[in-house]
Amino acid sequence: MTAVTADITAQDTFTDTIEVRGHFNISISGTWAGTVTAQRSFDGGSTWLDVDTFTSNYEGVGFDAEDTLYRLGIKTGDYTSGTAVVRLSDNKDFTSGDVFVQ
Repeated sequence: MTAVTADITAQDTFTDTIEVRGHFNISISGTWAGTVTAQRSFDGGSTWLDVDTFTSNYEGVGFDAEDTLYRLGIKTGDYTSGTAVVRLSDNKDFTSGDVFVQ
């Protein structure tokens, strides 16, 4: 599994990119005000397209059917205050059929 994280305290700040295929995880926590944007790129990171936005803490799973670069961050003009702790991880190496282990 590949994961990227960032503590975002300013506008125009993003995680490093990761390539995802299939399911991926998004985690946004901290005490912050603004808008975190999930973006993807089909051309190796030259052009970024907005996929979703978040204005509060969030835990969730996304899905993309093809190998695509993703990143999370706060765009110019979307930061107000605080620290948004963001994490993005892929599940490419997940081989177990069991999600919950007892």
